[in-house]
Amino acid sequence: MARTTDTDLAPHELRVLVAVADTGGFSAAAGTLGVTQSAVSHSVRGSERKIGAVLFDRGRTGARPTPAGDKAVVYARRILRLLDILNAEARGAARSDVAEGPLRIAAFRSAALHLLPPVLQRLRARHHGIEPRVRIVREVGRGTAGEVADGKADIAIATLGGSAPLPPGLIASGLLEEPYALVHPAGHAAPRSLPLVDWAENCGSYTRDWWTAQDWIPKATVEAEDDGAVLSLVSGGHGMAIMPALSLVGAADSVAITDLGLGRPTRQVGYVTTSELAGSAVVRALVRELRATVPQCAGLLNSEP
Repeated sequence: MARTTDTDLAPHELRVLVAVADTGGFSAAAGTLGVTQSAVSHSVRGSERKIGAVLFDRGRTGARPTPAGDKAVVYARRILRLLDILNAEARGAARSDVAEGPLRIAAFRSAALHLLPPVLQRLRARHHGIEPRVRIVREVGRGTAGEVADGKADIAIATLGGSAPLPPGLIASGLLEEPYALVHPAGHAAPRSLPLVDWAENCGSYTRDWWTAQDWIPKATVEAEDDGAVLSLVSGGHGMAIMPALSLVGAADSVAITDLGLGRPTRQVGYVTTSELAGSAVVRALVRELRATVPQCAGLLNSEP
């Protein structure tokens, strides 16, 4: 049997690293963990000695992870989550009910609003022991997949197929192709002549080639915070927008949706998880409900324009 060594970090040491990173300081971490500040300092020094690297830059304003600390905290989160999964799955297997415990989900706004609710309804109806916890994350930069990579989420609803590679250790699978459409004030005679309203999460690498080939699309003159604000501005007659179908579910009657034709851009929506968590009962249960629910949603989305 393998033995722990003097260089192995114990679970309580991992929890300290995560708490310091999350709270931004040793004192705040101590309050979160219910221990003394000296105990936190001692634990961090011990972890740094075992790893052989400085994990936090200490200062008067708190503590910030070094590059080595960032890496250590990511793995600490993922290891601690696997320990939670180990306990939950062992308890569930003993009772022949293998899906129980928290399930941390990251999703971009339109997926959280229009895709997840029926999925979570089915999940709760079939698995009373699962506790879904949803965080809405902007799909820019590392986006929802980054939450999984950092150990902050078990599974993410993400846009796939962009130019940025998937972080190491993650796996992805597609769920639906989401078409884009021209969105404009209802009844406008020449919607393509209107100013462009846009937001930061729109037009990823999957639409960029199409976008740059359209000489009728001007540079955005109005930039909104999210797709809901874009719809509100379009509804008020302030411009037109190019938007994906999930963002258009439940659009007001004052908004018209026009098909962009056979060459219209699409983006792929799917899920991202880690190779370890992909086999866990809670993640597998959610994936089953996603695959059962999404085809109905996909039919609605593809007929939206």
